[in-house]
Amino acid sequence: MHNREEILKKFRNRRTRCTVYTRVMGYHRPVESFNIGKKGEHRQRKQFVER
Repeated sequence: MHNREEILKKFRNRRTRCTVYTRVMGYHRPVESFNIGKKGEHRQRKQFVER
């Protein structure tokens, strides 16, 4: 974790905000438009990795 913080500090001036989309009920929606409850639910999701 310590290494990650060093990398973030090193490249702080090159970082930009990005818009994260997720699929909800068949539509792609930006996560930033979710209400508080839905944002919390989104953070608790597990990523699916196909082998």
